[in-house]
Amino acid sequence: MKKFPVNGIPPHTYFSQPVYLDNRFVLIAPETPFTMDTRNVLLKWRFKEILSDGEYRTDYHPEDEAAFVSEEEPAETGALTDREKIKQAEVFYNTFVEYAENLFTDVVIKGELNYKEVVEKIKEVCVFIKAEYRFLLRILRVVEPKPEQNYLTSHAVKSTIISVVIGYYIKLPYHRLIELGAAALLHEIGMIKLPPQIYINKRLLSPQEWKAIRTHPILSYKLLKSFDFPLPVSIAVLEHHERENGEGYPQKLTGDKISLYAKIIAVACSYEALTAGRPYKEAKDGYTGMLDLLKNEGKRYDETIIRALVFSLSIYPIGLYVLLSDNKKGQVVDVNPENPRFPIVQIFGDLTPDGKNKTLETSQAGVYIVRPLTRQEIEPPCTE
Repeated sequence: MKKFPVNGIPPHTYFSQPVYLDNRFVLIAPETPFTMDTRNVLLKWRFKEILSDGEYRTDYHPEDEAAFVSEEEPAETGALTDREKIKQAEVFYNTFVEYAENLFTDVVIKGELNYKEVVEKIKEVCVFIKAEYRFLLRILRVVEPKPEQNYLTSHAVKSTIISVVIGYYIKLPYHRLIELGAAALLHEIGMIKLPPQIYINKRLLSPQEWKAIRTHPILSYKLLKSFDFPLPVSIAVLEHHERENGEGYPQKLTGDKISLYAKIIAVACSYEALTAGRPYKEAKDGYTGMLDLLKNEGKRYDETIIRALVFSLSIYPIGLYVLLSDNKKGQVVDVNPENPRFPIVQIFGDLTPDGKNKTLETSQAGVYIVRPLTRQEIEPPCTE
């Protein structure tokens, strides 16, 4: 592949072939423009060059798109350090957020929404999650929306990532992962049909405003159908607020009457909402949010999907900063597939003989997690 200096690429240009950070990780699809924000993020993380088999141009040409994502494993490349993988994950996350912002804006301003383009983006997301989901989940715990950013965008992106992680765990076929990801990304799209002051505010909503909010699944469904989105995707956005016990909305469906995609998105977006800050509430840490879902009060969520979330992220979720029983501090960096109560933790300040950060498999008989750390207790270096 050819190398392109990041500083030499004009903003708002399109590449005729996918753009990669290295030989493995897709950064930009052909339908996604290279923007000034993309350049700034790359330079911030000291990525001076990007790779592509194509060329950049001022216009997007759909006929140039390549079928660059398949169900095959990505080619092996040289090993990267954890720090480099975290940087890659942050770049990928930020470009995904930028894509979602542009997507929502195009719906509002231009009245445009193309399923094929959404699918291509979700393919990129699935490839990255399959390869490096642990590092992407670590990024989710530390990124904060920009002050001017609509929370719908960050909520959509994080919910999509968590939904696809769950989808991988339950072994959904590849084409169903794509549908799930598309539905998760657009599950709140109907909100844009409501007055902005209802869903972007710094106070609790009035009963009348809550009544308006509860119409958004129907608005989302109608919007996607108007753009000829597949029925499974449209049904998922319609049903993502339905609950197993029939207390959801808009149709008060129960149990197996709710589509699988909607069950997954319900758990993913509820977990994201619990653990993300809003202008009117503080965020819960990942452990507390996970416990809230595990309680499943009123049997609102599908137990199989909750189990998939727990085993994918662990009870002490990936990215959480924790205090250990030996009084050391660390960050959860991987799950224990045998027991979600005892994940893998990276220890701050402890290095292996070759200079890498030391990790520890927590256990009941050995070192275990005592509790999550508060932000005030997290001391540098806590970015790894």
